[in-house]
Amino acid sequence: MVKKQEIINNDSHLQIATGGEMINYRESWRIFRIMAEFVEGYQFLSGLKKEVTIFGSARLPANSKYYQIAEKLGHLLGKGGFTTITGGGPGIMEAANKGAFEAGGESAGINIQLPHEQRINQYVNKSVGFYYFFSRKVMLTLPANVFVFFPGGFGTFDEFFEVVDYMELGHMRKTTVVLVGKEFWTPVLNFLHHKSSNEVHSVLDSDLLDLKVVDAAEDAYEYIKNAPDLPNLCIPGSTDWNCQGGTDWKVFRIMAELVDGFEFLTKINNNVTVLGTKSILPGSSYYKAAYEIGKILAENKMTTMTGGGPGIMEAANKGAFEAGGESVGINMRFEHAERRNNYLTKSTSFFFPFIRKLIITSPAKFFVFFPGGFGTLHQLFEMLTLVETKKIPPMPILLYGKEFWQPLLDFIYRLHSEFKTISVDDQKLVRVINRPEEIKEFLK
Repeated sequence: MVKKQEIINNDSHLQIATGGEMINYRESWRIFRIMAEFVEGYQFLSGLKKEVTIFGSARLPANSKYYQIAEKLGHLLGKGGFTTITGGGPGIMEAANKGAFEAGGESAGINIQLPHEQRINQYVNKSVGFYYFFSRKVMLTLPANVFVFFPGGFGTFDEFFEVVDYMELGHMRKTTVVLVGKEFWTPVLNFLHHKSSNEVHSVLDSDLLDLKVVDAAEDAYEYIKNAPDLPNLCIPGSTDWNCQGGTDWKVFRIMAELVDGFEFLTKINNNVTVLGTKSILPGSSYYKAAYEIGKILAENKMTTMTGGGPGIMEAANKGAFEAGGESVGINMRFEHAERRNNYLTKSTSFFFPFIRKLIITSPAKFFVFFPGGFGTLHQLFEMLTLVETKKIPPMPILLYGKEFWQPLLDFIYRLHSEFKTISVDDQKLVRVINRPEEIKEFLK
């Protein structure tokens, strides 16, 4: 009998991690399973109104102060006529659903099948379940009039950086984002201010100032109570970037982009994915290092894959291209045009950011993350979440530049020691490198 892991290893160029399982691009029936989740998800969301989505750790117990704050906030939302949406699991999710449920409010859960977190909590009165991680995240972030983030682990950071990244890029409408727990979120905001904003200029301080940081449920509710009830789906006449043509059009276009993306990946072998900010300029030390890494990968017959744009992406592609190697770009379409550097041997582009992200984070030999902002951190924490939850096999996740990354790593260690939102083993999922030559160790 052939083991599943052997299938993955022997046919790796046909596999992709959807956050549900490792799937074969050529098994087209799985495309329909993914699309069924989108259709079911959109139908579920169409019945909700005045939505507030709450994120936070599944590991925090009922005696945690943050559990109690989340329960109080859910109660206020229920009394105020809001729909409380969570991931439907335990911890912070259960607390918020409990508060809303016991206040007589609408309490919704958008659940995911995980080995250690499969149940829907008992305080959900409307729910929908997902097998694929990325389709569930689309539904969690689509409908909300306000997003509230409590302390959490890799998954919470994945969702937080996805929301603020898409808002910054204009891929989703700007709404209020509330962060609960100053002791938890202040170090994160300091890292973004000092490193992502001041050092590599990949984040605007104005975007950080838009984030509301509070310590009490009542203070969070003050930012929520007057929020307008925005439409959660495409409606006739909408000017939203992804709503032209209505929901039916959107579902078919998602399907077409998935097919195109999966087909494109069948042409890629032995890739290493290099990610980082577009703000890094030629001549900087990080640009030079990314160039050298692209060159080393080409010399070792590896494919360099990036987001296909400027900055770190251009540097890595340029190094691979000028060394005669394969240089791939997974681009985003902006205003009917691609943001594409000049050093690509293969490229493709996407209209939907979540499809592009799915394709660019497809299985690689390893990932290298250079300094960046919301987008880079979004992709980093998505990979950490998928490995942590065993949705994909473990793989090296490398952070280039100790000086940039150390404050964030210090905080990740606190996630286990102080906040108990990750396990002790989860701290070891990343490794820092400081010289391009260190890549050679992982090419063995």
